[in-house]
Amino acid sequence: MGSERSSLKPLKGANRSLRQRLNWRGELALALMPTLVILSVLGFVEALTQQRLLFASLASSAFLIYLDPQHGTNSVRTLILSHMMAATTGWVLFLFLNGGYASAGIALVVTIVLMILLDVVHPPAVSTALSFALRANNETNLILFALALSVTATLVLLERVTLWILAAHDRSS
Repeated sequence: MGSERSSLKPLKGANRSLRQRLNWRGELALALMPTLVILSVLGFVEALTQQRLLFASLASSAFLIYLDPQHGTNSVRTLILSHMMAATTGWVLFLFLNGGYASAGIALVVTIVLMILLDVVHPPAVSTALSFALRANNETNLILFALALSVTATLVLLERVTLWILAAHDRSS
């Protein structure tokens, strides 16, 4: 079973050697999109809610996507499923256990087990579970998180396009 786990491996056909050849301008180009996406998500969240900490894990996701956009742990499928599963788990446990360490601890364990069983391992999702289990007092936060997550998921595609452009530029040089 362990050899089929896609979320723990580079994506099939990924050209990971390009990253090693990037100069500082290439690295900055690759880092630009995660930075802009997370700043726009923060602006979006600020305009709609005061629950800023519920979205902190998305910044970690953005950095992982920048670090290795061609790894299975950063695929759109893994990103969305792990975060939404974690947010829902945390939110449900908040509702039933009124927040606190019990809801956070159970959300942490359930999220980790589900990520492994469903092959959607994305470490920042554990923070999402904790955030929602500790402070997710209404379903609006869950819906808003889903919208912010969809914006972050577009980052995966943007990073892959950026890598493709950098690789094309590298070949032409």
